Amino acid sequence: PDLFRQRVLELNASDERGIQVIREKVKAFAQLTASGSRSDGKMCPPFKIVILDEADSMTSAAQAALRRTMEKESKTTRFCLICNYISRIIEPLTSRCSKFRFKPLSDSIQQQRLLDVSEKEHVKISNEAVSYLVKVSEGDLRKAITFLQSATRLMGGKEITEKIITEIAGVIPKETIDELLLGCQSGSFEKLETLAKNLINEGFAVAQLVNQLHDTIVESEDYSDKQKSAIVEKLAEVDKCLADGADEFLQLMSLCALVMQQLTQNI
Repeated sequence: PDLFRQRVLELNASDERGIQVIREKVKAFAQLTASGSRSDGKMCPPFKIVILDEADSMTSAAQAALRRTMEKESKTTRFCLICNYISRIIEPLTSRCSKFRFKPLSDSIQQQRLLDVSEKEHVKISNEAVSYLVKVSEGDLRKAITFLQSATRLMGGKEITEKIITEIAGVIPKETIDELLLGCQSGSFEKLETLAKNLINEGFAVAQLVNQLHDTIVESEDYSDKQKSAIVEKLAEVDKCLADGADEFLQLMSLCALVMQQLTQNI
């Protein structure tokens, strides 16, 4: 504990981690030597640790600047990169690291943790609502706790229900998705356009629709494998375009047109 500040540098997503910080702060810290003994004479590891949490949010330029420092200072400094998406870490960095993949927390562990938080914070919520909260947070415990906090503020001491969690999480109601699919089956492009406009005007995120529509299509037994493969491929394309900043309405119409084509043709 006494050597923690001298030996460990931790930077997370809230810290400035641009190329200049990597070149100056991280490089300067990595270049410092570390002795193999403490002031009381006891032995300790002769190296320092740099922890970069959510490293996948760093720019490619900042990651590239880190590459040479990792290689040059490897004798005195160990680098720990924590990320959600390893594909967002540039290859020169991943090739210099040993990879450790951690399994997601099980639903039961997340539910128990949320119940513990609810009990300590005196939040009224049923076990069913907690289970639903775990489902809509998609395995992200931090997101689940954030939803729980927002729902608590909204309810002001009243019991939190699944309906409130749905509104907080921005989940699109199943009825809305079913209505959209029925519109696709109708073969009427004008009706489809109206449904798409209503969905956008109600404030639903198309990215959320893509996720939920994927689960609905894949799990349904009403569509053939050929239909599913074509729709899922289009979902992936739309998801990529949305991530790149494309217009939500145009992407939604493009998706719905493809779904309508698949559902109205004879296979």
